[in-house]
Amino acid sequence: MTITTTADLLLPQARPDQVLLRVVARTSLLFVWVFVAVMAIYAQTPATGTAVSETTYVVEGVSDTMAYGVGRSVRVAGTVKDGAISLGGDVIVAGRVDGDVAAIGGSVIQLKGASIGGDVMVVGGTYRHDDAVPNRSPGKSTILYAGYEQELRNLIRNPAGMVSPRWSTTYIGLRILAVLFWFVISLVVTAIIPETISRGIARLQLTMGRVAIIGVVGAVFIGAGIPFSLHYLPTPLNVLVGLLAFTLILVAALFGRVVVYAATGRWLQRKLFPSGANSETVALLLGTAFWIALASLPYIWPLVFSVLIVTSLGLALTARYRISWKPAKAS
Repeated sequence: MTITTTADLLLPQARPDQVLLRVVARTSLLFVWVFVAVMAIYAQTPATGTAVSETTYVVEGVSDTMAYGVGRSVRVAGTVKDGAISLGGDVIVAGRVDGDVAAIGGSVIQLKGASIGGDVMVVGGTYRHDDAVPNRSPGKSTILYAGYEQELRNLIRNPAGMVSPRWSTTYIGLRILAVLFWFVISLVVTAIIPETISRGIARLQLTMGRVAIIGVVGAVFIGAGIPFSLHYLPTPLNVLVGLLAFTLILVAALFGRVVVYAATGRWLQRKLFPSGANSETVALLLGTAFWIALASLPYIWPLVFSVLIVTSLGLALTARYRISWKPAKAS
């Protein structure tokens, strides 16, 4: 009878499954450590947007048109008959608004004695009123999607910031966290379906153009098919189409990305270590780090993200087929 001890598991002749589990365990611990470090850095960073000076569009007297502000708040001190909306700011009602009131990336604030005749819609912020029972017309509704108020406000006021992220210790920490997260996911997926991943890598290397074309066609069908089904199909078919689309996107996000990361990592490994032994773990780490770093660059990350989505979708749609797309040889 053979007794296996903990020391035996650390020897070079350990089984491949034990080596994989050990790598996953160590990587998971590193993942948790980096997550805690990032959260500690973020907790020490002073909150932004709490004392930002901004211009406010003030409406006094009587206005027959809609009061709106883009990148600034709107304050209604008089009467507005056609509603008020602010994109990237608050709507402060101190007087009377006969129509609807909406704030995207801000809050709706109804001061004491103010009245709102229409619906209230808030995306990102909150709806606050000084009166115990707000002065609202009967039967009107309040639609509230709270969360990410400051992020939406910054996005509306500075759209270029979406394609040009601000480099900071928090941002770099989150990028490292993304590398570790997708590295662990890639290890798990590769361990579960190694043959499928290998076929996907071969398909990507031999028929990359066709995979990309299929991915583009699939993206167009999904982008146009979901609105079409929501508008024209009955509810049961809407649910079915939504579930199928969600499943396809999930498979593409997992399977397709892992294949792209693995194929890129193998290529980098051959270029960086031409005389060294090939390692699937090192290849996955190199490929994941390469694409995450590429997707972190300002202005080009939307293109990188689009390439990943299209390629992953094409790989997911052709996952069941072997490499048989080569043109037949002339006899």
